[in-house]
Amino acid sequence: MRITPGALWKRLGLRGFIQLLAHLPSFAKLFSRLVKDPRVGLAPKLVLVAILAYVIFPFDLVPDFILGLGQVDDLLVIFLGLKLFLKLCPKEVVQNHVQAIAAGR
Repeated sequence: MRITPGALWKRLGLRGFIQLLAHLPSFAKLFSRLVKDPRVGLAPKLVLVAILAYVIFPFDLVPDFILGLGQVDDLLVIFLGLKLFLKLCPKEVVQNHVQAIAAGR
């Protein structure tokens, strides 16, 4: 399946996109808390380092000078990397942090 900005927009729609934007602060807080949590091992944290390295270094799957497509591959790597990070974190630790964030702690 090919992911394009148009396909993503069609899938999410305006409402889904607004919901995603509304949840970004909670996602940022969750990732921040998980990085600081000693119960999360080194492997998930290295995934975040790899994502950061991919975004910072000039090596890309699709060069950034190709407008649109060059940025989509970066977003895809970030999205899939963050998803992998969550998958590698212990589920109970993620749940604890999600519940704490939802409770306003």
